[in-house]
Amino acid sequence: MAALGAVVKKAWSVRRFVVLLCAPLALVPVLLSLPAKEGRCLYVILLMALYWCTEALPLAVTALLPIVLFPFLGILPSNKVCPQYFLDTNFLFLSGLIMASAIEEWNLHRRIALRVLMLVGVQPARLILGMMLTTSFLSMWLSNTASTAMMLPIANAILKSLFGEKDTSKDMNRENEENQDLTEEKEVASDALSDLKKEEEYKTNIWKGFLISIPYAASIGGTATLTGTAPNLILLGQLKSYFPECDVVNFGSWFMFAFPLMLIFLLLGWLWISILYGGINLRGWRTKKSNIRVDAEARAREVIKEDYRKLGPTKFAEQAIFFFFCMFAIMLFSRDPKFIPGWASLFAPGFISDAVTGITIVIILFFFPSQKPSFKWWFDLKAPNTETQPLLTWRKAQETVPWNIILLLGGGFAMAKGCEESGLSVWIGGRLHPLEGVPPPVAVILITIVIALFTEFASNTATIIIFLPVLAELAIRLKVNPLYLMIPGTIGCSYAFMLPVSTPPNSIAFSSGHLMVKDMARTGLLMNLMGVLLLSLAMNTWAKSIFQLGTFPAWANIHAENATSLLTAVENVTLSALNKI
Repeated sequence: MAALGAVVKKAWSVRRFVVLLCAPLALVPVLLSLPAKEGRCLYVILLMALYWCTEALPLAVTALLPIVLFPFLGILPSNKVCPQYFLDTNFLFLSGLIMASAIEEWNLHRRIALRVLMLVGVQPARLILGMMLTTSFLSMWLSNTASTAMMLPIANAILKSLFGEKDTSKDMNRENEENQDLTEEKEVASDALSDLKKEEEYKTNIWKGFLISIPYAASIGGTATLTGTAPNLILLGQLKSYFPECDVVNFGSWFMFAFPLMLIFLLLGWLWISILYGGINLRGWRTKKSNIRVDAEARAREVIKEDYRKLGPTKFAEQAIFFFFCMFAIMLFSRDPKFIPGWASLFAPGFISDAVTGITIVIILFFFPSQKPSFKWWFDLKAPNTETQPLLTWRKAQETVPWNIILLLGGGFAMAKGCEESGLSVWIGGRLHPLEGVPPPVAVILITIVIALFTEFASNTATIIIFLPVLAELAIRLKVNPLYLMIPGTIGCSYAFMLPVSTPPNSIAFSSGHLMVKDMARTGLLMNLMGVLLLSLAMNTWAKSIFQLGTFPAWANIHAENATSLLTAVENVTLSALNKI
């Protein structure tokens, strides 16, 4: 096995080397077949897409390529490329990551998870619901990967307490051998073995249902907030790049749209997983539980209570983190909720963004004390001058914040800026004539399906970076609100449930060894279909009033007029070049 592993690693290294060398040469025809600037920009984008899909370079390193290639190829000067890596959207995401570090530092996430599980009960279907609710809530604020990694050990401990005793089958086999001479006792033993086999199958299915529900809930929960997953922030950043006048998408408006969608999808997903894996038996609602199951559920209840007791009484630091976490969410939601004036209206218009709000709260974490301060200390001259530990240290933030995601976001924004400045997005829009006759509701469904399938094999962040410019231009061609196509594309990137490689949470759950590819495929197929249909329903109902999707907005109309003039200029340049030839 070690030799096979070495061969696989060597083959993978060779493939990466081949992709790194051959991809730039293979894409040279793109440079020759398009107008100069557009062709050079498309060359960079296709090269980055290829590197992202094959992971020939680390994702964050590939995201740095625009800093080098855009200036060298004359697409954008470096003073326009580099600022894209530190837009206010990046700082909004950074504030969420720092808040998540503080929550993890003081185990607040674990206390919340165990408390929810104590409340929902220990029957398998209820425990799966508790797992999904907790994971999705944590994923709204933490990363999907961190939420999954935190919840899986809790799930494994509960499962071991439920199904840890597996020596019953040995006892039954021994009893069957001792009584094999008696026909009646053989029949009793065979019936018991059959029941035991069913019980083992039930245990296996419940185990799979537990493990598969956690990554699915993490992916669904991440869509509910702008900071929940990277594609949501990429949408916000690219909107500011393509449509600077668009101000309808912020933390509050997104939450009002995505949170109900998340809850509905989570409930339907729970029903599907519970029915498929035996947590809910449609034919046996009134069937009496076996003593084995009753005892197992009692043990699981004790395991949850014991884990909760080990956390001890709630510390001052946990209370402080919970307070600042609530302030973080409330201030982001109430800054500009659209249906009523937000607190940002007290300041100069355009000066306060979600990034300002988020960074304001997390800065407090670095100096607020983690132990309850004593007011007597200020008046006691003999009191020792000891330094108090803050809620979060910068060293801890450095270790736990995934800085590579910040670079990945910046690479996406730089790519979008290059598309806009070079005229590539306009050129792409000019090639979308065949799609102008597609009804917008049908376009929403098709876009969600295509992107959900694409992201089964590629990074969701890379996928949305590639697709959003195309969706923006398609919306202009269809004369619909760009958000009507860009939002489904963004959320569709998170609906990757069918394969272990689709998302890091799927991979973490699959690595436990209790799931097979076919388990994820059959469960994820219906999850994908449910996601597509629910997203289409949301876009054509409550999203229309939240984002004013029923009209073609003025901020998109300005872009359309600029795009038309640019397209005419591009066509004139192309025709003049052809005439010279």
